[in-house]
Amino acid sequence: MSKALENLDLNASGLWFAILISFLLLLIAAFIPKKYISWREIYLTFGIVGLATWICDALIARVFDLIDLGDEKMAGLGEILSYTFIPTSLAVIYINYYTKKNRWILSIIFTFISILIDLGMQYFGYMQYNGWNLFFSILFIFIAFAFLIPLHIRIIRDK
Repeated sequence: MSKALENLDLNASGLWFAILISFLLLLIAAFIPKKYISWREIYLTFGIVGLATWICDALIARVFDLIDLGDEKMAGLGEILSYTFIPTSLAVIYINYYTKKNRWILSIIFTFISILIDLGMQYFGYMQYNGWNLFFSILFIFIAFAFLIPLHIRIIRDK
């Protein structure tokens, strides 16, 4: 049992920030009044965006070791919650407000929110870059919100 608790990396600097943001976004995604998204689309988005996030984690953080969250040698509680709930919740909230008219402004707003979370993770000591930089984060996040999530919406809404 003590080994399991040790593997949760509960002493990581800034862990509270990762947990707080994860749960806050999850609660917002779950309880926000549904405007342009159905529960089916939420279900599909959590699965697809969650899988994509974990694949990116495997490549960027594990294979290439470009980013460390918490202890670099283990995937602790904060890392699990961050990769599982932050991108998926942001995608659900984005889709909830997405229309073709507001696509670009939403992409900019959600890129900005994501970068603030990224900077918060760094500021509170939970995330460190190892060869990665803020420009890469901005670029990848903007591509996700401007192109990949709208593509995801078109695919899941295609009858």
